[in-house]
Amino acid sequence: MNINRDKIVQLVDTDTIENLTSALSQRLIADQLRLTTAESCTGGKLASALCAAEDTPKFYGAGFVTFTDQAKMKILSVSQQSLERYSAVSEKVAAEMATGAIERADADVSIAITGYGGPEGGEDGTPAGTVW
Repeated sequence: MNINRDKIVQLVDTDTIENLTSALSQRLIADQLRLTTAESCTGGKLASALCAAEDTPKFYGAGFVTFTDQAKMKILSVSQQSLERYSAVSEKVAAEMATGAIERADADVSIAITGYGGPEGGEDGTPAGTVW
């Protein structure tokens, strides 16, 4: 999904974030699921929003910020082959980040985010604002 970085503030305000994290936390608690996160371009902002939710320890135990390819490989077991073939900003790498986070945090579900926040995109021509 491509997102214009300048419009993010217009799309997602504080109330929206609070409502989304509240709904997610209630669902995870009701289903007795543990969540983990793996973030790159967001730099831990998702984890921060989740930690502000009520009853965070009941559904969220750990999150990972892996900005470099080396961190993705070392911490989340993202394969070097995937990084070279698809780039760090790809559906394949996002899926590997999600899987690695689940394994590392011993969680049930995960959310992984990788993208080009800008102002420049990728060397392969992928535009800034591309997020998986």
